[in-house]
Amino acid sequence: QAIQAINGYTNMTAEEFTNMIFQKIDINNDGELTLEEFINGVEKDEDLMELITKSFDLSNVLKVIQNG
Repeated sequence: QAIQAINGYTNMTAEEFTNMIFQKIDINNDGELTLEEFINGVEKDEDLMELITKSFDLSNVLKVIQNG
């Protein structure tokens, strides 16, 4: 949540974000994601790849730390 807030992506809660990922890439609907499911799912979904890339971009966090 903190990373999303620093990057300006506060329109989705952490729970909503997690649920969205599971709905898109939990292929066997067992409520768990294997590393293989996660990687394959993200690679196949350009929108999800972009969202995850932006959500986990730590460059703004580093700037905040460097600037005090």
